Amino acid sequence: MPRHTRARHRATTALAAAGLIGGLSLTACQGAGVTPNAAAAERSRPATTSATAAAPTATKPTQPAPSRAALDRLATASFNISDGLEVGVGMPISVTFKHPIPAAERADVERLLKVTADPGVAGGWAWIKDRNLNDGQRVDFRPKAYWKPGTKVSLQAGPGISRTFTVARSLVATVDVRTHRMTVVKDGAANQTIPITAGAPGMDTWNGTMVVSDKERSVMMDSRTVGYGDSYLGRYNYAVHLTTSGTYLHENPKANTYGGHRNVTHGCIGLANDGTARRFFEQVIPGDVVRVTGSKDEVVAGNGYGDWNVPWSTWLGLSAL
Repeated sequence: MPRHTRARHRATTALAAAGLIGGLSLTACQGAGVTPNAAAAERSRPATTSATAAAPTATKPTQPAPSRAALDRLATASFNISDGLEVGVGMPISVTFKHPIPAAERADVERLLKVTADPGVAGGWAWIKDRNLNDGQRVDFRPKAYWKPGTKVSLQAGPGISRTFTVARSLVATVDVRTHRMTVVKDGAANQTIPITAGAPGMDTWNGTMVVSDKERSVMMDSRTVGYGDSYLGRYNYAVHLTTSGTYLHENPKANTYGGHRNVTHGCIGLANDGTARRFFEQVIPGDVVRVTGSKDEVVAGNGYGDWNVPWSTWLGLSAL
């Protein structure tokens, strides 16, 4: 499946993770965390991961009262993580709005979005241009570095919206398109090296860091919907979804022959159908990280969860505060 445009698909079996994009709000949790103001503060001082650095103090400046417009915007917003979900270390918090937020109103909205984490982290909000939305319709929160496994994270979005999620464990898969191999590191230990086949020349797999948004047991992929004529039409199993432009990591019979030797796909990452794809699929959860090296054209922040491709100093500058 090509990387540039998401193919229309229909899952025969949608796992619970496939419902990831939906209404989310989060409740406060114990322990110090990070508020939107921490991002603004970091522009003038070194970043810190101290659990007490973001704690409220008696000298904290009084924030302006939220506007009715900002409250109304959040009341109809969508959030990317369901309450109580367990995620991987790369999952950002992403808020999308029905209509673009004018630049003059974004700070007002951002002040209503408060993140806490236990243990505490340095993190910040950034207004991202989503691939499928207009400017001003998406704002994301990410920590400076990947979440630590076991972290309890909460979001309070205004006075009435709250949820909590947990970072379950760490899984980072690194795909080297030059060696045609994927190394899987789980909780800091490399436990698998898997032969893969990636995008053929001219249909190269995106380079950079992607985050699993969902996964589906079976996806219908049709090359006619993405401008590749009759190149392919059929179901592909064990599909791990990486970008909104259509990048998946999935079972591909061509990997039986070319895995570990040659890149022959239309941009997706193919795994053999001898049980290799199924085993990888079964251990992946939303928020897991897939890094591609040795390819071309880095994933932008708004193409799925490409947030980790933005340098930290640049990220902080994308806050409205």
